Amino acid sequence: MITERFHIAVPTSFNEDESLNVNLTLTHIENLYKNSIKSVMVCGSTGEQHSLSLDEKIELLNALENSYLIDEMEIIFGVSSIREKEAVYLAKKISKTKISGILLGFSPYILPSQHEAIIYANNIIEKANKDVIIYNNPGRTGFDLTIDSIKELLKNRLIVGLKEAGNPQKISQLKKEMKNNNFYFYAGGEVNLAEKIKLGFNSLSSMCGNIEPILVRNYFNSLYENSSTQDNDLKKVKILIEEVFKTSPISKIKHILNKNKNTIGVCRKPLGN
Repeated sequence: MITERFHIAVPTSFNEDESLNVNLTLTHIENLYKNSIKSVMVCGSTGEQHSLSLDEKIELLNALENSYLIDEMEIIFGVSSIREKEAVYLAKKISKTKISGILLGFSPYILPSQHEAIIYANNIIEKANKDVIIYNNPGRTGFDLTIDSIKELLKNRLIVGLKEAGNPQKISQLKKEMKNNNFYFYAGGEVNLAEKIKLGFNSLSSMCGNIEPILVRNYFNSLYENSSTQDNDLKKVKILIEEVFKTSPISKIKHILNKNKNTIGVCRKPLGN
């Protein structure tokens, strides 16, 4: 079950030859847990999932299921694929684990119709049988889920959240029409977070939290609760956000973590070139 409004979208660790390093990925999650982080997104929001084969995703899923972290944290697993068949297969595997929920993303590049996308989503949700966050990211996929399609999907009670990386104005419109005050509207990353919260976003899928988990979590909480942030901490957060998002965020996050000796490995090229 998904209950946290703040989670960190964690990178996937790769060796120098770009092979998957499950142990380093779990070590990074463990470090976040030791910093009092309660929820993480794995194989999802950093975009690296589309470089992972189905076998690699299942390897990562199995490692999480066999880790003590699965009982200590809320772990959300990303499910998205060019091939619906593979996404459904992964969803079936997830249904048999202690994973808290899934982030359901849409296929990049192929541009499904709204009708096709709804069927794709419902098929995956049925097989996963877990709490679901719908992820709409037209800038990355080329596909934009409409408000009517979102409302159609929300008839399914397993959907507890929406991560909207397209038009933030959608959130204001949806909130006016929804009766569920406990629904999670996730901002993807920290850019323009204060403005998004004013529009109705009430949750954060954090990227900068990989580097400064406590600082970024406190920053989000202060915005969400409309409380003040100490000037020094606010300055640190702004510098961090600017540094991470001025180039490829995942490459920058890995560079900073490796520089600080919190080894996370390389990116799969062309990222990191």
